[in-house]
Amino acid sequence: MAQSTESEKDLMNRVNRRMASISNHLTPINSIPNSITLSHTSSMDDSYHGTHGQVPTHQVVWEAAVDESGKEFTDIIYEKSVGEGIAKITINRPERRNAFRPQTIKELIRAFNDARDDSSIGVIVLTGKGTKAFCSGGDQALRSTDGYSDFENFGRLNVLDLQVAGYAVGGGHVLHMVCDLTIAADNAIFGQTGPKVGSFDAGYGSSIMSRLVGPKKAREMWFLARFYTAAEAEKMGLVNTVVPLENLEQETVKWCREILRNSPTAIRVLKSSLNAVDDGHAGLQELGGNATLMFYGTEEGNEGKTAYMQRRRPDFTKFPRRP
Repeated sequence: MAQSTESEKDLMNRVNRRMASISNHLTPINSIPNSITLSHTSSMDDSYHGTHGQVPTHQVVWEAAVDESGKEFTDIIYEKSVGEGIAKITINRPERRNAFRPQTIKELIRAFNDARDDSSIGVIVLTGKGTKAFCSGGDQALRSTDGYSDFENFGRLNVLDLQVAGYAVGGGHVLHMVCDLTIAADNAIFGQTGPKVGSFDAGYGSSIMSRLVGPKKAREMWFLARFYTAAEAEKMGLVNTVVPLENLEQETVKWCREILRNSPTAIRVLKSSLNAVDDGHAGLQELGGNATLMFYGTEEGNEGKTAYMQRRRPDFTKFPRRP
């Protein structure tokens, strides 16, 4: 019996020594000796920002815009920034929580097409009037006009930048997912309602959601039809960032200005390549069109046209065949 007790003591001593050894490797960061200094250099102090400077923070100036039809907009507000290359489209039905209907979609398409054809515009901000609802409901209205495919690809237009305050549910939730970027206010709420009211989106609303948050989370969002806070949406990768409501437009404009400082052709090709997988042949056509556009601007691309105009045989031998 005494031997058994001694064995148990030896076992406990070994266990204690092992736990002590393990705990030494798990010392929390706040117990690091004072002689060790942790430092962090802000990315804003790097050489890139030293060369290019900071993004301007002045307040943007908006002015009303119209499309070539000259018709007034009733369901949206269409604006362009003065001298900055930003267009802003606001769904203007706050009394209906900015729920959209076929008329809304028709006006959205008119404004988007006008921004696409305006070579001075590089970024579009899409938002909703007021601070309680970006956009809610309306998924059947959006599908009835094939609006998703129109919002996803705009050819020359580089980026759609979505600004969400309040509820983005149902069709409004899908609308933010098909945009390139989503900046949410801290009061934003996201979710799907279709299965609760006998509706669903088996197209972009399902496939893009699955790519954004993963298949399991997408099933949760559709099958349970729950709502999620802005913080939860950011954690699952549904939005890019969350900011205080009072800073929402300021932050959105900052992102727009950062985008506009970059190469428009690079962003254009990146946009089409990121969409190509989801868009199948149409996506490949968009990517191919961008490649063709760039090729036509090269000396090699112009050799055939120049030779034809000069009535001579084109000479492509002077252009290298790169590996």
